Amino acid sequence: MITPLHHPITEDDIANYLGSTPDFFERHAELLSAVHLSSPHSKRAVSLQERQAEMLREKIKALEHRIMDMIRHGNENLMLSDRLLRWSRGLIQGVPVAALPDRIVSDIQTQFSVPQVGLRLWGLATEHAQAPCAQGVSEDARQFAQSLNEPFCGVNTGFEVANWLPDPAAAASLALLPLRVNAAEGLGPVFGLLVLASPDSQRFNSAMGTDFLERIAELTSAALARLRP
Repeated sequence: MITPLHHPITEDDIANYLGSTPDFFERHAELLSAVHLSSPHSKRAVSLQERQAEMLREKIKALEHRIMDMIRHGNENLMLSDRLLRWSRGLIQGVPVAALPDRIVSDIQTQFSVPQVGLRLWGLATEHAQAPCAQGVSEDARQFAQSLNEPFCGVNTGFEVANWLPDPAAAASLALLPLRVNAAEGLGPVFGLLVLASPDSQRFNSAMGTDFLERIAELTSAALARLRP
């Protein structure tokens, strides 16, 4: 009489056994060719060895795609770094102080292909207090800018600062960059806000990295600090 097992062997038990006994298939090599599985690429049955080869090819293909993505991202980052360098060089090559706000807006649009750019500053020196970029800034907008510890990226849900753009209705996504005194150290009060906008709702999204935008904010802050007292 056969006594029934109180704890029947499960698939997990078999998997654990095979995982902890790597020499099993060395002792039973005939199983590698005897076991047949369904191929995901066709309806025919393939041996375990063939299935393993298919899995390896799939892994290699996935790794190739990852490598290509890394190369593409590396090239894109290199291009952005070159543009940032050219822009930085242009800002220090004798641009008149009063012309800096318009120059920065224009350069960001052309160098980084941003459809719309808005800029507002406050707390400027007396000789610059009447500049167009210093007009139309509410106290709420100043407090909002001060509350940003890093660039904000996301869908335009009706931000007041979007009204600084030439065409607010076309701004589906925004990047809001606070401009600070000593921005590189993350210190000092906010004295302005740079608004980047796109009709593409995913151009500036909440999941994107902000390192590059932080560099733009630091350079803009450093250049425009010359308009302060």
